[in-house]
Amino acid sequence: MFEGIRQHIEKLIALYEAEKQARERLADELRESRSANEAYRQRIAELERQVDNLKLTQAFTSSEGGNPAAKEKIEKMIRQLDKCIAQLER
Repeated sequence: MFEGIRQHIEKLIALYEAEKQARERLADELRESRSANEAYRQRIAELERQVDNLKLTQAFTSSEGGNPAAKEKIEKMIRQLDKCIAQLER
């Protein structure tokens, strides 16, 4: 009877250790995924900045309709700057 109880306790301990290791492994994977996610977010932000710069460059270099497009882009940037300044003044 005591031997059976001891075997059950040993089995429970082994199952606990296995689950503990699985939890630690999953926690490590989660940290890695979050890190990769943040790196991808930063990369996306950088690529979006590059796209905006390319659009602005194209607006200035385009021969047909370049002036109105460039003016619109500059006005949009000025509005964004004005919003930022207004928020800083609060």
